[in-house]
Amino acid sequence: MKHNKNHDNARNACFPLVPVCFEFTHPTATTVCLAGTFNNWKPESKIPHSSSTGRWWKEMALAPGAYEYCLVVDGQWMPDPLVRETVPNPFGGRNSVLRVPSSPEAGHLADAENLPFKKASDRKL
Repeated sequence: MKHNKNHDNARNACFPLVPVCFEFTHPTATTVCLAGTFNNWKPESKIPHSSSTGRWWKEMALAPGAYEYCLVVDGQWMPDPLVRETVPNPFGGRNSVLRVPSSPEAGHLADAENLPFKKASDRKL
């Protein structure tokens, strides 16, 4: 019997997978991999990239839930520099946190709620 090692996502099994795209830019990196709770922390699959600009990306579909991950850049583990939410890991570093919404619409709403706009009452006219 297999067990879901990522218990946070076990309750979301009835939701469809949501497309996500990881992006990273590093002009001199020769290999970039992703490792996280979504692949049992195994940085095996290279992220395809556009070699002319040093932009790396990986598209995948994940079940709704919270995931921790790191980028592995030329063998060095690091949190995603574009992600604000991180948590400490047991090795003294930080893991990035990805929260996958139950639908694209819910994701857009969550993004809108976190935009750095001032409230109308805070603006000076």
